[in-house]
Amino acid sequence: MRTSTHSPSGTGKPHAAAAAPDAIELLTSDHANVKALFEQYQGLSERAHATKKKLATEICLELTRHTTAEEEIFYPAVRACARDNEDLVDEAVVEHASAKQLIAQILAMEPGDALYDAKIKVLSDQIEHHVEEEENEMFPKARKSALDFVALGEAIEARKAEVGLPLEI
Repeated sequence: MRTSTHSPSGTGKPHAAAAAPDAIELLTSDHANVKALFEQYQGLSERAHATKKKLATEICLELTRHTTAEEEIFYPAVRACARDNEDLVDEAVVEHASAKQLIAQILAMEPGDALYDAKIKVLSDQIEHHVEEEENEMFPKARKSALDFVALGEAIEARKAEVGLPLEI
């Protein structure tokens, strides 16, 4: 079957292909998405156990996908492009490790358990701090490099699609 590259409006102008988001746009979008999920969680009542569990699981999944892609794809590229990025990347990896510990604890709990809401709140605070450092320090430094952000974005999207929750639930 032959497909046309022209618009259906009959103008004869080719469609503009949807540009793949670059890595920093994609990661920044992830940050905004997770922030919105945390805000939804914080707005729930004490008794909204089923909704809390669903949102907490979604938060954990999104963070797991995001951190995996950053650690496997984005951070190595940022580290390799300039030696002065090493400390920023090292800190980010340590922050991820801390978040992963909380994620594992949250996934092993139920919303009615003691400290469940507190762990979600601490995870939210840690992620907020982490995002601020990435968006205000790491991303601007990375933008000054010769990295192919579109190719990195495509690799990050593909990797995120492969990642699920840890099996230790």
